[in-house]
Amino acid sequence: MARAAYGATAAAATRGEGRSLPLPVTGWLLVVAGLVGLVLLDCVGDFYWLGESSLIQLGLAKLGSALLALAGVVVSPRLDGRALSVAACALAFVSLCVSVLLRVELSVSSLAYGFAEPAALAALLLLVAWRGKPSWAALAVPLLCAAIVLRPVSINMRQSTTILALLFALGAVTALSVGLVMRLLLADRRRQAAALRLEQRTEFARDLHDFVAHHVTGIVVQAQGAQAMADRRPELVPPALERIEQAGSEALTSMRHMVGMLRDADGEVALTPLAGIGEVRSLVEEFSAVGGARARLDLEGSFDDLPVEVTTTAHRVVMEALTNVRKHAHGCTEVRVRVDRSGNQVTVRVGDDGQPRHVSHGGFGLKGLAERVGLVGGRVQAGPVAGDGGWAVEATLPVSTAGVMVS
Repeated sequence: MARAAYGATAAAATRGEGRSLPLPVTGWLLVVAGLVGLVLLDCVGDFYWLGESSLIQLGLAKLGSALLALAGVVVSPRLDGRALSVAACALAFVSLCVSVLLRVELSVSSLAYGFAEPAALAALLLLVAWRGKPSWAALAVPLLCAAIVLRPVSINMRQSTTILALLFALGAVTALSVGLVMRLLLADRRRQAAALRLEQRTEFARDLHDFVAHHVTGIVVQAQGAQAMADRRPELVPPALERIEQAGSEALTSMRHMVGMLRDADGEVALTPLAGIGEVRSLVEEFSAVGGARARLDLEGSFDDLPVEVTTTAHRVVMEALTNVRKHAHGCTEVRVRVDRSGNQVTVRVGDDGQPRHVSHGGFGLKGLAERVGLVGGRVQAGPVAGDGGWAVEATLPVSTAGVMVS
């Protein structure tokens, strides 16, 4: 099974997470380029007025305010919510000061026109509404709206300036609405992720209890057997103690790793109850019993001494893959599940003969599966199978988890 035959990996589902840009990098560069073009257009429009010495300083003040607003948009991806809101307040205040200066010093309304600064301030308004800190955003939003709307009417109120102010107000309301919608969507996704983590950790706590009980019970039984043999066959006690020591070490290592996964506050790890190869066989049988596509399980190698983290993760891979077959594999007639133990690794592969399909990067399925497999030191790939058609999910799991670092 050549891994190069597969397309996108499940780990790619997490690509781009946490990005602070509302657009891809190319789109963001186009926005900045558009704002720069508006600045140049404003400069051309003000060229006549800047030729008068009495207006040069005012024109430069207006140009400087526009460049500052543009700089705020450029650096906004580097700012957190609080810094973004504070910077937006400062830029809106500078814009309002320039409007007051134009009001006091000028009687020519043409110099108050311009599109670069209102557009940049509208972009900042969207960003503040989307990810600004609420306490500062409550101050930044009205300041930005005022700075956008008041510039055209800063010198006098005429029909043309009023219409332009109304158009700017419409743009500001649109930017604010888009930012609030994005904020609500982000908050909803965070709530879903928090609920998912809580559910997973609750389930994992129960699993951890069963896991500890299983190992401790085995140690207790071996200790009782060693005690019973101590008087009659004392030569059997040292081997029994060695088995007890080995079982205790394995239990501590595995438990430390499992607790590390439980304490990982940032991960969205999809967890399942403790499961073995028998549960994998049950999954395949239940899948076929439902009807539709037929599922076949092939086992190769010995699975008796596998750590519980490996068997549980293998169970999770098969479960997620079969679930995706039910959801997305149109025209599928057969599913083949293969679990292969070779040396110090276990390979789990689930392939179907359905039509190739697109992987959604917005869900928790493949993303959680990639993180779950990664926590035991393995890797997972998913994608269309070259040549034969269909879809395949393959996970490679190391048998020994002693080398996995837990932070």
